[in-house]
Amino acid sequence: MTLTADTPAGTTFDLGSAVALSCRECGHRTPLAAEFACPQCFGPLEIAYDFPKVTRESIEAGPKSIWRYKDLLPVPANVQAFPNTEPGFTRLIQADRLAAELGLRKLWVKDDTGNPTHSFKDRVVAVALAAARELGFSVLCCPSTGNLANAVAAAAARAGWDSVVLIPSSLEQAKITTTAVYGGTLLAVDGNYDDVNRLATELAAEHEEWAFVNVNVRPYYAEGSKTLGYEVAEQLGWRLPDQIVVPVASGSQLTKVDKGFGEFVRLGLVEEKPYTIFGAQATGCSPVASAFEQGHDVIQPVRPDTIARSLAIGNPADGPYVLDSVRRTGGAVGHVTDEEVVEGIRLLARTEGVFAETAGGVTVATAKKLIEAGRIDPDAETVLLITGDGLKTLDAVSAHARPTATVPATSKAVREALEGR
Repeated sequence: MTLTADTPAGTTFDLGSAVALSCRECGHRTPLAAEFACPQCFGPLEIAYDFPKVTRESIEAGPKSIWRYKDLLPVPANVQAFPNTEPGFTRLIQADRLAAELGLRKLWVKDDTGNPTHSFKDRVVAVALAAARELGFSVLCCPSTGNLANAVAAAAARAGWDSVVLIPSSLEQAKITTTAVYGGTLLAVDGNYDDVNRLATELAAEHEEWAFVNVNVRPYYAEGSKTLGYEVAEQLGWRLPDQIVVPVASGSQLTKVDKGFGEFVRLGLVEEKPYTIFGAQATGCSPVASAFEQGHDVIQPVRPDTIARSLAIGNPADGPYVLDSVRRTGGAVGHVTDEEVVEGIRLLARTEGVFAETAGGVTVATAKKLIEAGRIDPDAETVLLITGDGLKTLDAVSAHARPTATVPATSKAVREALEGR
């Protein structure tokens, strides 16, 4: 399926080391274009590369953003010449206090709340925008559960592009505000994310100048998630972790982190070693976890009902590939209730000073549950991906985050309040 700008036949693009689109099912290759479905079997397409020689030193000499890995991404060689939000190279925290609470020997938290719009989505949007510009688009668009909406609106504003963003009308107010503030077109749609996504696919076919980052330029967009895996490996001192826990919405992030680890091994940037990948979902939208638990290969769509709206994709496009990655590495996909999500947010905040949105609560709580179930090895070095800022989902914890007491402005009153704790 082609949903693209009006580009003359035979046009070649400067998309770095990307050389073709390859079907994840049948392996058929097609030229680089704004396509997302294989013309032979309708399977999903991803980027195929001919990587240049890349060294640790050349990467370390690059900018402190995802563009330090530009030779491994489907972006033009001059990507930095155009205004962009410069996402990436967020901190990796040694989380000793959280490790002690969870019973882990060694734990790291990859804190992606430090990105420009405070979620990992800035990574994928930056790559999608760079590719969309080269492919001839002029409007940046998306269907979104919130974080992507923020990232697309901000990136378009920075680049001087128009944006069209579609969201479920039930989205958290904070995420609506932090999208609308950038001045693009924001349309609230009656329905859930899957309804919004179907509408986006229709609109992409009708508007040839609109680049829907997670629809008609999805193969390029998805590659931005690899940079999470790249950074974890680099920040660990050019080595892979033993275990990593990744939240699952569409599933693309987990599969691309896996892909990023594999590429670093093949390029000789890290030593090959076994690693285990775990997926995390909210019980109210856990189609991948359910398939894993039941031993199925097919994902049964569900209607989402969870406070973790950023993960509320009832029919995840990459769900089957999540199962492949998890099973191949000996991992699992777990799920947690909304109450456990809130406890996960609070646990991370009070132990490590990181305030995560509900997706982060899912990651922490699922890790806790998998440790208790004996699935996660407590002696193995573990990384948790925290992908969004808690300021976006204040409603989830507002009932639990209140003043300890309201007191008169006297030291005696303060002493009495402290004694009463």
